[in-house]
Amino acid sequence: MATSPAPLAVGDTVADFSLTSQHGEAVQLRALLQKGPVVLFFYPKDNTHVCTQEVCGFRDAYEDFVKAGATVVGISSDDETSHASFAKAQNLPYLLLSDKDGGLRRKLGVPKTLGMMPGRVTYVLDRQGVVRLAYAAALSAQGHIDSALRVVRELASSP
Repeated sequence: MATSPAPLAVGDTVADFSLTSQHGEAVQLRALLQKGPVVLFFYPKDNTHVCTQEVCGFRDAYEDFVKAGATVVGISSDDETSHASFAKAQNLPYLLLSDKDGGLRRKLGVPKTLGMMPGRVTYVLDRQGVVRLAYAAALSAQGHIDSALRVVRELASSP
């Protein structure tokens, strides 16, 4: 049985990747990083209770993230059609990316919750793709938003 890579930690670098957005377009990490810090939040599934709280929390704080120069991106294994419907229903102003086979989740070592459900982890990456926050909490949506915003603001205020 193959072992999963260890979860990313602060100081690790994320290699470039490309996933498809809810708009059917390929999105590359390196293109996002050219704009500034990137908040990658992995969530288990569209249209579930805690996931909806989380995506709406990022939506409600979106302008604060933008003011701090960050790009917010949600990632789950749902397909582009599901993401498009979910983004429209929740009025999401940011990208949702489809990691259909869970390959990126495995590559980045995002752990499963209770050994079976896809995990809930938020990473904040600086412009070089270095992890500045790795926050995992399966049932706490707001903690992801608050922690990510604090780190993004710290990055914005550092020279």
